[in-house]
Amino acid sequence: MATFLYRLGRFSFRRRRLVLALWIAVLAVVGLGAATVSNSTTDSFSIPGTQSQQATDLLKKEFPQASADAATAEVVFKTANGQKLTSGAHKSEIESLVADLGAAHQVAQVADPYTSGAVSKDGTIAYAQVTYDVPQADVTERARDDLADIAAKGGHAGLEVSMRGSAVAEENHQSASELIGILIAAVVMVITFGSLIAAGLPLLTALFGVGMAVCGITVATSFIDLSSNTSTLALMLGLAVAIDYALFIVSRYRSELKAGRAPEEAAGRALGTAGSAVVFAGMTVVIALVGLSVIGIKVLTDIGLGAAFAVVVAVVIALTLLPAMLGFAGPRISAGKYRTRRMRAVERGEREPMGVRWATFVLRNPVKVLGASVAGLLLLAAPALSLRLGMPDDSTAAPGSTQRIAYDTVSEGFGAGFNGPLTVVLDARHSDDPKAAAKDASRLLEDLPDIASVSPAAFNQTGDVALLRAVPGSSPSSQKTVDLVSGIRDRSAALHDDTGAELMVTGTTALNIDISGKLSAALVPYLCVVVGLALILLMLVFRSLLVPLKAAVGFLLSILATLGVVVAVFQKGWFADVFGVDQTAPIVSILPIFMVGVVFGLAMDYEVFLVTRMREEYVHGAGPREAVVAGFRHGARVVTAAAVIMISVFAGFVFSDAAIIKSMGLGLAAAILLDAFVVRMTVVPAVMALLGDRAWSLPGRLDRLLPRVDVEGEELRHLLDDHPEPTVPRTPVPTGKS
Repeated sequence: MATFLYRLGRFSFRRRRLVLALWIAVLAVVGLGAATVSNSTTDSFSIPGTQSQQATDLLKKEFPQASADAATAEVVFKTANGQKLTSGAHKSEIESLVADLGAAHQVAQVADPYTSGAVSKDGTIAYAQVTYDVPQADVTERARDDLADIAAKGGHAGLEVSMRGSAVAEENHQSASELIGILIAAVVMVITFGSLIAAGLPLLTALFGVGMAVCGITVATSFIDLSSNTSTLALMLGLAVAIDYALFIVSRYRSELKAGRAPEEAAGRALGTAGSAVVFAGMTVVIALVGLSVIGIKVLTDIGLGAAFAVVVAVVIALTLLPAMLGFAGPRISAGKYRTRRMRAVERGEREPMGVRWATFVLRNPVKVLGASVAGLLLLAAPALSLRLGMPDDSTAAPGSTQRIAYDTVSEGFGAGFNGPLTVVLDARHSDDPKAAAKDASRLLEDLPDIASVSPAAFNQTGDVALLRAVPGSSPSSQKTVDLVSGIRDRSAALHDDTGAELMVTGTTALNIDISGKLSAALVPYLCVVVGLALILLMLVFRSLLVPLKAAVGFLLSILATLGVVVAVFQKGWFADVFGVDQTAPIVSILPIFMVGVVFGLAMDYEVFLVTRMREEYVHGAGPREAVVAGFRHGARVVTAAAVIMISVFAGFVFSDAAIIKSMGLGLAAAILLDAFVVRMTVVPAVMALLGDRAWSLPGRLDRLLPRVDVEGEELRHLLDDHPEPTVPRTPVPTGKS
């Protein structure tokens, strides 16, 4: 692979205009497709094999008029001055609005609040339930515009009208925080390279790749239903890894120029060495992300595949477009007029780099440093012991959004449980007396704690399947509601024994509970698969048994500590004001397992780029401690810059309005901070110092069994040194000195 990448790098460098023209043409085609054939995304969930999904499937069959999978909207009415809605002009206006809703595009039926009992006891709040004749993914912009126009009409009449539901368009609040993350990345790269050209190329190619990936995902929405968060998370991860991969290759290219290589030869060698590591690192991230699809939850599959696509694009861009851009920059990329006095002193050999000084400190105190680092990580992980998983609902919507206002208004008028009523399905097809079974089911529900109300049973046409609506007394995301759903399901067995009928719970609340349960059950097995994969891949790279074990344990520590940070902020509310968290809630169910997949790949990036240089020095005769210092001398600065850049990009999403994006932004930023600076830059050298020569040992039989992977291109360098290819006359490399 290293030889192929070497030739690819030289080809892209030499034919740079052709490569650039081809990429621009591809981006233009994909961008045009995104602008013309894209479709809307969806926030709906399905989880095959669970009781909630079985009940939904039964409803589709037995209650086709109920449209179990149809889009819905809830339009909430309230007066600004607390006047009654039960008489006078306000009642007439609401009845007129309900009539307009019934005539709106794609609407199947509307429940009048005055006939359905959807008016609060004090008469100041009411809501109308709207059911569409199409699923959420098929709701047109015209239908959403009709809904918005009707709400605006109510506002003009003196009513406070808010809306929520799957048919209501999400409000996109753009933030400059993502741009701030990119600007920080640019500053870090200028400081790292001391050159605007060297700093600008990784940013330019990363933005190009992210644009390509997001446009590609947008085009895909015209063919398949994708989660609404797919593009955002692909943008988040794609931007971070694209900058990192370009950073490593540009850094190696500058090193080759400094060694006296001709620019084209330097580009080939940079791609054959650092490019091989980029391919390996990208492969680990892609495998972990694609692996999310085996869990069987569509939203997680969408996010994983979308982010994996963004990573693949980032790798391909780094291997083709980046060397072409290096061709345009040539040796000017080494002109570093922004170097500081300290950087110049380091280049002249008058001062040791910060990474070397830090490694030396750790090597002098390995036990103390290791003990303090592990203790700190375990302390941060402590809040994770109280981790609760749940799916986001309108209680975590952006403050001031129509969804959040509707949630709070319904809670005020009816109680928090009305925001998440339970759909209870009675399957009495094998019962001798379905009517009696329905009465027993109603009594069973009413006797349960935390039940606010139970509607009468509504039977299908054949009279053997009934539909009941149970309203919890607590909010949809509360533990009491989770316990209530479990209580209903636990008592279903007794009802079945007595009547032959089966009781099932579905609806958004129950579906979210089932999703959280399935993800909780899948977390540990998925973690074991990821860690096992890490052990195998790192054994291939480092020809060692203890180094992969150390890397896997460090990865587990960083994941646990990160979960502790997320729980502390979003579930317990610590430092909530700092991160803009206005309401605590269970952690988004998909976050832990998604974070495991992403952080695994990124952690392996830093492990590969830092430790491979240590192994190279050790193989060439350096002692264990000298190898650690040499690894930090060549890799610490770039790894530090890469980590700071990635943290900046992820942290930019902390200020998003969407709870899932905010929590993922903080989680990934904290994970990179802890893994890069505590685990890779602190725990790793301490453990390597304590292991000594044993770190690089591999049982003979295992050594013969494992194939050899030349990640750092060492064999390529030997081949080129033994058989040098002719190069063009070299141009003196600018030093940037005045």
